[in-house]
Amino acid sequence: MISSLTIDLEDWFHVENLKGVIREEDWDTYNFRLLDNINRILNILDTFDVKATFFVLGWVAEKLPKLISEIHERGHEIASHGYGHKLIHHQSPTAFKEDISRAKEILEDIIGERVLGYRAPSFSITDWAVNVLKETGYEYDSSFVPATVSVNKRYGRLERIGVIEGEKGRRVEEKNEENMGRKSRLETGPFRFSNGLWEFPIGVLKVAGRTVPWGGGAYFRLIPFPLFRFGVKSIMKKGYYMFYFHPWEIDPGQPRIKNIKLNYKIRQYWGLNRAEKNLKRLLRDFDFGPIRKFLED
Repeated sequence: MISSLTIDLEDWFHVENLKGVIREEDWDTYNFRLLDNINRILNILDTFDVKATFFVLGWVAEKLPKLISEIHERGHEIASHGYGHKLIHHQSPTAFKEDISRAKEILEDIIGERVLGYRAPSFSITDWAVNVLKETGYEYDSSFVPATVSVNKRYGRLERIGVIEGEKGRRVEEKNEENMGRKSRLETGPFRFSNGLWEFPIGVLKVAGRTVPWGGGAYFRLIPFPLFRFGVKSIMKKGYYMFYFHPWEIDPGQPRIKNIKLNYKIRQYWGLNRAEKNLKRLLRDFDFGPIRKFLED
């Protein structure tokens, strides 16, 4: 099974770690570094003959529609990251629906075809959002981190999702604890909610009976690559694996913001100088494809 490579397409000033210092209403005052980073990423993907899913922020798509068109024309999947990079649990269901509908419409107007997928900022998925996504016309979500050990409190929870369908078509009734990954048989594989929406979870690794995030982002930059690679190989032996990263993570020259918490600085800046090299090593060693390929197969 080909596992999924995903890119959350946002710029350095959109990141949740910096929201205490950078306000959304000031985004227009900051310089885009996205274009150069995305061009490098696209060239890297071409070199390794890999197609990916790009979860695009609607705000970015409005500013850079030609970039989104180019990504699509080069054979990659365009999916939604919402419009304004707001955590789901900071929104009402009505506001959330407006946000994801707006982003979906912008992206579909640019690429001329349906947008199937969504990823929540900071993986902040909630139970009620699952139904809103389905109502809005999305076919899948990729926001669930089924980890029992995590330092990121922004991750969402799925505690009352009821009957779900696993990747092999089995139907199982999971309790709250199991949906958090404590006993789940669906830790690394796609599954379907009872409303028909597919979920493609972020990669996790079982260590000493617990599951820890192993899908990318800061974990990819903080964990030594040989160890990270070993974990990915272990996950892939059992089935599906989901990897993600952000364009700003291969950009060690991005502005450094000083007035943020120490743990935010570590998440934001640690390992930037080696991330591109390690990304190339990962693409060399493993097979990846877009999420859409799984649905088509």
